[in-house]
Amino acid sequence: MSAQQAMPSAGRPLSAGAIALMLMLCMTWGFNQIAVKLVLPDIPPMLQAMFRSMGALPVLFIVGSLRGVKFFERDGTWKAGVIAGLMFGIEFVLIFQGLRFTPASRAVVFLYTAPFFVALGSYQVLGERLGGTQWLGLAVSFAGVALAIGVPQPNVDSQVLLGDLMIVAGAGLWAATTLVAKGTRLRFAAPEKALGYQVATSIPILGTAAWLFGESITHTPSPLSLGLMAFQAIWVVGTTFTLWFALVKTYSASKLSAFTFITPLFGVVGSYFIMHDTLSLTFGAAAVLVIAGLFLVNRPSQVAAAPRDALLNVTKT
Repeated sequence: MSAQQAMPSAGRPLSAGAIALMLMLCMTWGFNQIAVKLVLPDIPPMLQAMFRSMGALPVLFIVGSLRGVKFFERDGTWKAGVIAGLMFGIEFVLIFQGLRFTPASRAVVFLYTAPFFVALGSYQVLGERLGGTQWLGLAVSFAGVALAIGVPQPNVDSQVLLGDLMIVAGAGLWAATTLVAKGTRLRFAAPEKALGYQVATSIPILGTAAWLFGESITHTPSPLSLGLMAFQAIWVVGTTFTLWFALVKTYSASKLSAFTFITPLFGVVGSYFIMHDTLSLTFGAAAVLVIAGLFLVNRPSQVAAAPRDALLNVTKT
């Protein structure tokens, strides 16, 4: 994508509606981590991910068809769609398997390195350039996430480091999928079609991973587990992921990605009410840091507001 195409969305602050929508998405994704944990006794992780993709695919087709989306029209998006789908599937394999080796507290911190990958990639691929204030905002929000999760345990061996590396790789693929969705012809596809490529491609990847790791369902899942699987398939993947890609097409990928720092905060709050975990004053301070960082990220910068000719000189490759 050229800088000329990218700069209008790069310099556009998120609207109040976009911010409200992102808050809803982050709240959903924060609760989704709890849903995954609640289902684990009945359905192993790779099978969970595969089943939710299988359940989300017909939802995307139904909603897209009602909106007049032509899923099988030749529009030159299939190559980018398959690439995004491969990354989408491998991303979840890495994240779920990384959690086998590293504690969840470390995993959450490393997973939310993704906005930094998006910011760097957006500059190189999309021509979006964050100013110093925006980079400071990313750092402040990341510090808030780390504070909310707490200090990791001191005993870190090679196995834990392997898990950390897998989580960081998953975060990189999350960022890469976002960049592909915005920086290729996939940005012209309807959100349902763009996500449909990814969900469909992820099914055989996740199924193969489940087979390789020897996963199986040994008993009939409980009604709660089945209900939470429907929640993951219909709402999380079929609906919120579609809304995410719709937002990515309109607004700065870097600024949207920064908002995902709120997700673990919602996860901690959800764990307090559902899993009866504890909250502390430290968490309140962490929330303030995340919100302050997001305010800085979404402030209009001089770089974004500079004349187009000057930006072209800086961002053109």
